[in-house]
Amino acid sequence: MRLLMKQLLHGKGQLDGDKHQHPEGKLKTGTIQEKCRGPCLTASNCSLPCAQHFRGEIGFTCHQNKWQKSTETCTSLSVETFFKDFNSALRLSVAAASVPLYVLDFRAPEPLESIAQGIRRNCPVDYACIIDVVKSSEATSGNIAFIVELLRNISTDLSDNVTPEKMKSYSEVANHILDTAAISNWAFIPDKNTSSDFLQSMNLFARQLHIHEDSENIADELFIQTKGFHINNDTSEKKFNFSTSMNNMTEGIIGMIEIPRQELWKLPPNASQAISIAFPTLGAILREVHLPNVSLPRPVNGLVLSVILPERLKQVLLTFEKINKSQNARAQCVGWHSRKRRWDENVCETTLEIMNKVKCQCNYTGMVMSFSILMSPKSVDSKVLDYITCIGLSISIFSLILCLIIEAAVWSRVVVTEISYMRHVCIVNIAVSLLIANVWFIINSNFHKKAQDSNWCVALTFFSHLFYLSLFFWMFFKALLIVYGILVVFRRMMKSRMMAIGFAIGYGCPLVIAGTTVAITVPEKGYMRPDACWLNWDNTKALLAFAIPALVIVAVNLVVVLVVAVNTQRPSIGSSKAQDLAIIMRISKNVAILTPLLGLTWGFGIATLIEGTSLIFHIIFALLNAFQGFFILLFGTIMDHKIRDALRMRMSSLKGRSRAVENASLSPTNGSKLMNR
Repeated sequence: MRLLMKQLLHGKGQLDGDKHQHPEGKLKTGTIQEKCRGPCLTASNCSLPCAQHFRGEIGFTCHQNKWQKSTETCTSLSVETFFKDFNSALRLSVAAASVPLYVLDFRAPEPLESIAQGIRRNCPVDYACIIDVVKSSEATSGNIAFIVELLRNISTDLSDNVTPEKMKSYSEVANHILDTAAISNWAFIPDKNTSSDFLQSMNLFARQLHIHEDSENIADELFIQTKGFHINNDTSEKKFNFSTSMNNMTEGIIGMIEIPRQELWKLPPNASQAISIAFPTLGAILREVHLPNVSLPRPVNGLVLSVILPERLKQVLLTFEKINKSQNARAQCVGWHSRKRRWDENVCETTLEIMNKVKCQCNYTGMVMSFSILMSPKSVDSKVLDYITCIGLSISIFSLILCLIIEAAVWSRVVVTEISYMRHVCIVNIAVSLLIANVWFIINSNFHKKAQDSNWCVALTFFSHLFYLSLFFWMFFKALLIVYGILVVFRRMMKSRMMAIGFAIGYGCPLVIAGTTVAITVPEKGYMRPDACWLNWDNTKALLAFAIPALVIVAVNLVVVLVVAVNTQRPSIGSSKAQDLAIIMRISKNVAILTPLLGLTWGFGIATLIEGTSLIFHIIFALLNAFQGFFILLFGTIMDHKIRDALRMRMSSLKGRSRAVENASLSPTNGSKLMNR
């Protein structure tokens, strides 16, 4: 596509646009049209010629057995279309009434090698000779690509003395392809870097601009505004204020660029200049290159503001008004990296976000000269959530540690049978799993955002996934323990074998799932989310490796509880089983309470992934998730009367020992021994 545009711009070669007028072409065209409009095989391609007077073709790709337009190179522009009227006028202007016709030279003028040469010959002062041709052309994908290449050539070949008049004409040409009606056609340009090339050309041309007056409104088009003023080290804070609309019907979207006073101090005494350009529609046009672990496209939610400053200035302050004013639309300040051809969030920092306005502090470099805000509709930022998570995790960790201390204190008194022994093994491992998962969560939340592409982030995600899964699989083993206690009557399993099965299920299964997830998704760069060290959802759906096992275990456990409720209504099979049956009932009550809580927690967690989810879902999930440790302490330990009785006996025993020691130290015999010493 780029080569085609160069050929057209430099007048080299003529496309075979008229070949389709021949009978053979018509027959062939008819066959292609029939093929492109009928049923198709997925991933197959076909093409159609452009309409009359257009060169190029329209490409189609088969998707779900239907032809869909994929590319278009239809253009009506060429070097000849820009300057043919000027050539005719030039030839007629040399004719005088007194000169015989046979003397006049009606031969074609010397052919133009490029648009740049034509501009130098016909309108070197202000480039006005190309404006009417551009404005009268249809904004097809091919014409857009042609005009972008035209602007790129002007910015490189005609940038030696850029005046405000030239910049105004340049902006008028650019305005034509930034119209809202043309936005959809940018998607069909074969060269996906065209939008990035356009922005780079605009910035490069503006960099060569020399303004005359102290402050100038250089261009004020509907879809592009350009302003500039002089600055030096004595200048107070300078601001560019813009208000542009997406179309004629909408209200203006506000944007502001501010150069801080401390930055202006870096300038020399002699005058420098600052230039800025505002684009209201460019955000919808710019296409990023594919980046691993990033879901594209990332919607731009404000003006795109370009700024051209002296090299000594390194920082600017920007204010954006949101285009989408939804409450869930959180903003992220970004800068466009021209070499990487993508938005870079590391060059900007969001300093304030109030209602519909966002303030950013950004670093200005030769590679990053354009800035905007991205919209993250699924990301909800709330101090309420932060407070709930912080307080809840503190209570959860304290509760889990207390649970482990209580289990250690009463262990010898409560592990009477094999089933009771395994029940408390389950409780201890559930508490340990959640405690470790909470610790990883805290490390994760404090992990530096810029380091999320590193192996540390992979490790954080892996261990968080592993231990959250272990929590559910130990709950699952509890359910299996219930089934074992009810169904197996005469033949009991050895304690060591039960332990081996428990650890194989509790830690072995999660290890297999977590390891498989890493092995499959890491090579595709789709393991982690772009904004956090946790399983990806948008690209590879890696989060399903946690959600599916967890929700299946919740469903199985609930079924087991129902089975227990039915079976325990029947007469017991002998008095020897009464003790085990009582333990089974306690386990069942514990599972019946904790399973719905865990299932409800992660049910709300999955609901928060849905775009536009209300803040209340995020708050409920944060509450349930943060207090899971407290629930395990309450329903798994404290509400068990056997544990409470054992704890009382333990406390009474400790009090008895302390009194015995105290009495012994105060007895006469002890006193006489002390006197003898």
